[in-house]
Amino acid sequence: MPSSSVSAHRPAMPDESDLQPGHPAHAVTPAMSSQSSIVQMTHVRLAFGENVILKDLSLAVAPRERLVIMGQSGCGKSTTLRVILGILRPFSGSVKFKGAEVTQMSESNLNLMRQRVGMVYQYSALISSLSVRDNLALPLQELTGKSEKEIDAIVTEKLALVGMVDTRGYMPSELSGGMQKRIAIARALVLNPEVILFDEPCAGLDPVVSSVVDELIVALTEKTKATSIIVTHEMDSAFRVATRMAMLYKGEIIEEGLPDRFRNSKNPIVAQFVEGDTNGPISTQFEPLR
Repeated sequence: MPSSSVSAHRPAMPDESDLQPGHPAHAVTPAMSSQSSIVQMTHVRLAFGENVILKDLSLAVAPRERLVIMGQSGCGKSTTLRVILGILRPFSGSVKFKGAEVTQMSESNLNLMRQRVGMVYQYSALISSLSVRDNLALPLQELTGKSEKEIDAIVTEKLALVGMVDTRGYMPSELSGGMQKRIAIARALVLNPEVILFDEPCAGLDPVVSSVVDELIVALTEKTKATSIIVTHEMDSAFRVATRMAMLYKGEIIEEGLPDRFRNSKNPIVAQFVEGDTNGPISTQFEPLR
């Protein structure tokens, strides 16, 4: 089966750097230059009224790494993904995709950028009225000039990657949660993205299916050479998929590094979260930032 590659028909984004993919840079820091990172967020602040979600978030993502952003429910992990996509615009700070400033992009350039970024939503978000085949075909029909024959070939290729070719005629309601998640991952791959965002990919799945999904994420990102950013609060899943980890707490990244650093963290907040301990500095009640 041919491996995925960036489509030759995809329009170029203005003012982007022409990065070449390389091996994951596991020691990446927020100070990494935009010329060596595919996604870079610098001093990002986002608030809804008086509720500060992202206080001072700085984070760089290297090509082809699998970065897991971990943190409590409601801490802003999913919001961070929406900021990367340009769905939410921060109050201040910089968000760059391959050197291009996302916060200053026009809607047309944002749409071009989003064609390079696949998104796997928390609960799959398949369109219930469309078959599996049509769910995958829709982005290709709306965003490319490909013929239906070409689209069918791509749909078959991506379904094969997740082991779901035989489901192309099924409706989402006929599939289990794990099967829907596989279809959602296949849909995220149809435009051959350079970056894939995963929002709580194992939410609602049992431990066995969660392990299968984690293994699939690792295998597919390695096969397609895509960069992936995974947000989760599930530690077993985080350690299975991550090449690097970052913890978001009260709107800031308080620690980042290799998984082993998190297993042996001296930061009491990180250690409490990783262990799932009820005793520690993390409050069991939600306290909005001010």
